[in-house]
Amino acid sequence: MATVFDKPSLLQRIKPWFSGFDTLLLVAVLLLCALGLATMYSVGFDHGTRFVDHARNMVIALCVVFGVAQIPPQRLMTFAVPLYVVGVTLLVAVALFGITKKGATRWLNVGVVIQPSEIMKIAMPLMLAWWFQRREGHLRHTDFWAAAGLLLLPFGLIMKQPDLGTALLVFAAGLFVIFFAGLSWKIMLPPMLLGVVGVTALVAFSNELCMPDVDWHVLREYQKQRVCTLMDPTRDALGKGFHTIQGMIAIGSGGVWGKGFMQGTQTHLEFIPERTTDFIFAAFSEEFGLVGVVALVLAFVFLVGRGLVIALNAPTMFSRLLAGAIALIFFVYAFVNMGMVSGILPVVGVPLPFISYGGTAMVTLGLGIGMLMSIAKAERLMQA
Repeated sequence: MATVFDKPSLLQRIKPWFSGFDTLLLVAVLLLCALGLATMYSVGFDHGTRFVDHARNMVIALCVVFGVAQIPPQRLMTFAVPLYVVGVTLLVAVALFGITKKGATRWLNVGVVIQPSEIMKIAMPLMLAWWFQRREGHLRHTDFWAAAGLLLLPFGLIMKQPDLGTALLVFAAGLFVIFFAGLSWKIMLPPMLLGVVGVTALVAFSNELCMPDVDWHVLREYQKQRVCTLMDPTRDALGKGFHTIQGMIAIGSGGVWGKGFMQGTQTHLEFIPERTTDFIFAAFSEEFGLVGVVALVLAFVFLVGRGLVIALNAPTMFSRLLAGAIALIFFVYAFVNMGMVSGILPVVGVPLPFISYGGTAMVTLGLGIGMLMSIAKAERLMQA
């Protein structure tokens, strides 16, 4: 007698799509999304459709997470070289005939206006993870120099636009991969010491270096002003230092418990500039206070920590390097944004993940989380 097989139900057919998902990572992302929606509702209710658009962007990002999580890490590796080549090619195209807005040439019209530098936030760690995977077992010093070349090419093109914030994120993503691949401390220590000496000298001689007639050569004038404003925001309290001063006032005025949901005076009286994007952390701090800030920081720590655990347990060098770099990129995003709003870092235009408004950045973050999910899923399936 022939065996009769029951037709699987819809639930049984879609269940494999969700099997292996990292629950803890998903909880961290959903918690940050919830905080982001609450904050955007408060600070963006009089900003047209910002809240609705923010919610839509989150849904798109979560769909991206789900889609990318279905792609095995081995398949992700095949996208590394093509994505890197396309990204660099588009950056060259931007340099040749890009769209200029507010003195920066960062966009390209290819039927729709895109910002190619965003591609490199994902393409860079993918490419370098692929490179070191290919060299696994016989790494030499020349391999690290080659990786540095792969990193510096897009970094230089993005700096030329200029876009210091994105260049910093791309550089950090590549540097994390190189570090996790086994870069010696003997190579890293001299640049770190040089950086410490440079910052110390800048602080000590800031009054002389920030004089209007002093040309820094390596930085554009607006970048010089950002650094000088960091040293002393009151130097131009109603101009370049206004953003930083108002951000610090908002953070301090929140106190321990905050002024309450939708009760932030600095926020709703429009003293905080860019309150739905770069400076949303100031608005969050004012309304939710120290308690809210600690909860937000812990959520990011949990997200980064879970990403590093996924990297630690990854079965291949490619997965390990990619997961570690992506996890620490979220740390860089959060640290730089909170630091610039708090006045301890220059203002460079880095969004706060899942909190700040922005479609392209949200999709990029979704890609990163999706790759972490893919790697975690591969780990679980191998252990099953």
